[in-house]
Amino acid sequence: MKKSFLLLGLMFAFAITRAQDSTAKKKKDRSKVSMANRPKDHLMFQLGSLRWLQAPDSIATKGLARSFNAYFVFDFPFKTDPRFSVGIGVGFGTDNMFFDKNAKRDLNIINSSAFRFTKNTGVDTAIRYKSIKLQTGYLEAPVELRFMSKPDQPNKSWKIALGVKVGTMLTATDKTRFERDAAGNVQFTRKEKDKRHFNGTRLAPTFRIGYGNIGVFAQYQINDFIKEGQGPSQIRPLTIGLVITGL
Repeated sequence: MKKSFLLLGLMFAFAITRAQDSTAKKKKDRSKVSMANRPKDHLMFQLGSLRWLQAPDSIATKGLARSFNAYFVFDFPFKTDPRFSVGIGVGFGTDNMFFDKNAKRDLNIINSSAFRFTKNTGVDTAIRYKSIKLQTGYLEAPVELRFMSKPDQPNKSWKIALGVKVGTMLTATDKTRFERDAAGNVQFTRKEKDKRHFNGTRLAPTFRIGYGNIGVFAQYQINDFIKEGQGPSQIRPLTIGLVITGL
């Protein structure tokens, strides 16, 4: 019996030693992966569908709201395991939210004392809208923790990234296209620019997954979109869409 336990103990110790040697060898092999085909910097483009979560019924959004983002990003692989890396970049993000043209609204949606949009109050017979859009633009800095299944072949690799975007609002524009206004003027467009109702900082966790240069992404703003006291401050923008990137 003692000999049997001794034999099992020796076999277990041998297995652990082999496993440790195998793990060490893999780590050593990973650190020697050739990175000649992997760029250190690259462009990343995102096109997504935008939704305002927690928006009250008083805001009548309608149509295909969308986002477009473009970033220049630097990649910093881990020396011990180049499958993992950190990406740091800078770029621009734009959101375009559309509203129901048949809902009665304040004529100065931005330049009024607060951001307002009234839903289900009937069509204004004196004023006819063709389209109503709120466009916001941000200067943003994305930071990502990345995993790549084949670090030496980025175009033939599965990729996963978790990160966060920190942005500052550059513009907020209300673009309204009229069929007719109260004075009888027809077929014209009015633009109003004023970002005082909106939080100047955007903080949004991000996630993306893909293969090769194509993938999908999601981002969710965790701080309020509209300032407290300037409208429905609980709105949180969510964007889901396609991403094109080298890493």
